[in-house]
Amino acid sequence: MSTNGMESWAVDLKDVGAVYPFSGSEGLLYIAGLAFWIIWHVVQLRQEAAEVHHEMDMDASGDKARAAIDRY
Repeated sequence: MSTNGMESWAVDLKDVGAVYPFSGSEGLLYIAGLAFWIIWHVVQLRQEAAEVHHEMDMDASGDKARAAIDRY
């Protein structure tokens, strides 16, 4: 069963053309993945900082939060 009209793969692939979808877009996908990775880290750091700040505010002196952080 052939979905691309070829009966045999015993040919020079440069004459066939693209053998997988989205060929030529590797650079764009790399940049998109890198941007997603950096943005994810920025968001994660901000959320963790807000959580730590919230825990520090729960105790007026911050002793309870400091003890919990030092425990780990």
